[in-house]
Amino acid sequence: MTFQSINPTTGEPFATYDEWPTEEAHDVVCKAHRDYLAWRRTGFEHRASLMRNAAEILNKKAREYAQLMAEEMGKPLQDGIAEAEKCALACEFFADNAENFLTRHPVWTEARRTFVAFNPIGVVLAVMPWNFPFWQVFRFAAPSLMAGNAALLKHASNVQGCALAIEQIFRDAGFPENLLRTLMITSKQVEAVIGHRFVRAVTLTGSGAAGRAVASKAGAMLKKTVLELGGSDPYLVLEDADIDSAAAICARGRLLNSGQSCIAAKRFIVVEKARPAFEKRFVELMSQTKMGDPFEHGTEIGPLARHDLRDRLHRQVVASIGKGARLLLGGVVPNHPGAYYPRTVLTDVRKGMPAYGEELFGPVAAIIPTRNEAEAIAVANDSPFGLGGAVITRDLARGERIAEFEIESGMVFVNDNVRSDPRVPFGGIKESGYGRELSCYGIREFVNIKTVIVA
Repeated sequence: MTFQSINPTTGEPFATYDEWPTEEAHDVVCKAHRDYLAWRRTGFEHRASLMRNAAEILNKKAREYAQLMAEEMGKPLQDGIAEAEKCALACEFFADNAENFLTRHPVWTEARRTFVAFNPIGVVLAVMPWNFPFWQVFRFAAPSLMAGNAALLKHASNVQGCALAIEQIFRDAGFPENLLRTLMITSKQVEAVIGHRFVRAVTLTGSGAAGRAVASKAGAMLKKTVLELGGSDPYLVLEDADIDSAAAICARGRLLNSGQSCIAAKRFIVVEKARPAFEKRFVELMSQTKMGDPFEHGTEIGPLARHDLRDRLHRQVVASIGKGARLLLGGVVPNHPGAYYPRTVLTDVRKGMPAYGEELFGPVAAIIPTRNEAEAIAVANDSPFGLGGAVITRDLARGERIAEFEIESGMVFVNDNVRSDPRVPFGGIKESGYGRELSCYGIREFVNIKTVIVA
């Protein structure tokens, strides 16, 4: 069998990659384990030097990697360049901070010496999605390698070129040849790799179904998992919000990565008093963004990554309208090649509609009217997801209170867009997964937190 890359802008295939037999994948696991045994003995200074080399390569070749992302999954060129540069920042951040994050922690006891040590655990398997084909990998790989682990990457089938490019970055940066390897395997082969005795943990970013499958197998093998799954982030627009600012934050949040992001703004929960003005300005801003060829200068929204994803999104829109949602913008599949879907705004979205309860993975906004703050909070939490969220209000103390105590999610921003940042933990609750990536919390997910007592 082969993996076939199809350009979502044209619908034309442009590359194929041979699928590995499971035996070859197992051989690579063994090679990664051998490199890990030596790597775990290296010092942080050496690891950091190589990680900074990786950052330099990413910055130097950012445009080349952006072109690859545009070709494989339709990301606009300017967004791909920014993604590569963000990966470089993550490499530099963990090069600078890993030693401090993992230094032994002294504890007072009656013993002569007591401390907590943070040791690497071995080979970690990463199952990654296509929507941020570089960033999703580096936000796992940079801290994991700096912690002394080895990494195996099973990337999405439509971004195999990105997967191989990432592997080459680490090799060119001077890391051991097999410390980070791409496995050219299908989703059905992942279970066998999880079962390998040298694979000590698994991290996955993807759908709920994929998360359940990986967690089930890893749990049966008593192996650690971190899951970052779907999201349907609520943005609360309260009655005292600055409308121009609120509309700009919400439009920017909804169109992140052409709407294909777990942390993109998806549900706009608007208090009725602010609703008429918000809807008017929000529709204006959504309609002003440029959709087009990801290789063209100024394109802000490219095609969706695959035609089947575009078709599923349209079915969700049509079904929501059929149940009473009103269409304010878009909602019509373009009559030209490519997996394009227009900027779309639905209002009067209610419980029972796909736009209310399901994740909309594309540039479709769902406006849900509410009477007051209490109802807005209840609607925000009336979701199986709990990844991110935002509160927009002029009263910063009010926004902070709601963010800290009321919204059920792993991340809440006040008067700003939800986003990942190497300095703070990233992850969700409920069906958005568990565990954390990034920051000191993320790097400690895949280490042995070991108590040492010297009597």
